[in-house]
Amino acid sequence: MYLSIGQASRALGTSVSTLRRWEQEGTMAAAYRKPGGHRRYSLRVLQDSLGLIADVSSRITVAYARVSSSDQKEDLARQRQRLDDYCSREAENYEVIDDLGSGLNYKKRGLKKLIHLILGGRVDRLMLTHKDRLLRFGAEIIFYLCSYCGTKFVWQACA
Repeated sequence: MYLSIGQASRALGTSVSTLRRWEQEGTMAAAYRKPGGHRRYSLRVLQDSLGLIADVSSRITVAYARVSSSDQKEDLARQRQRLDDYCSREAENYEVIDDLGSGLNYKKRGLKKLIHLILGGRVDRLMLTHKDRLLRFGAEIIFYLCSYCGTKFVWQACA
């Protein structure tokens, strides 16, 4: 993913002039420049160079469980238990994230936490009981983010 200089400065919490100065000093360079001279920065390179991506050895397995309504809380507990059992056998460090909300809702607390962990490079494997537990539509986007960030996903072995 490539960012403009303004987006990169906001992502890093620095000013635009600081990024320009770092480029002049050779500390950090833009990935490329557009024909008009506008800089584009690789988010991955920025995170790597500033140590924002977790070390590979500290990556964890994340299991995600979701149900649509409070009537299904027992099913959520079963999913969570199944994922917990599987992860305790297959992974040293793991975290189980659960959500209560529609598969069409992209603003669920657990889903946002999961995406943040994946983009931060902190997730080694993503475990699901079923592909639809992540999102009803659009799960492929999350799987693409996983492949981009080096996260493997398992969804049938947990069932």
